[in-house]
Amino acid sequence: MMSESETMERKNPRGRRSFSPEFKAEIVELCRRGDGSIGPVARDFDLGETVVRAWVHQAETDAGERPGLTTEERTVLSSCAGRTGPCVRTT
Repeated sequence: MMSESETMERKNPRGRRSFSPEFKAEIVELCRRGDGSIGPVARDFDLGETVVRAWVHQAETDAGERPGLTTEERTVLSSCAGRTGPCVRTT
């Protein structure tokens, strides 16, 4: 009989998944609409609590409810990564 650690080593880790902005927004809305509990929503959709919490925090930042970089600002910043000259916003 295999030990628990041997069984865990044999499991194939799930690859990195990507989710549409619409799906993320739906999950955030479900978290906000309920009692604010992220855990049950994450479990219902087989998502990690950490990633759902990050989506909720980012939505709050985008709405001006929390300090930090908005999604748009993050996009501009990441497009500047690796450039040696100044990064100029084009929009």
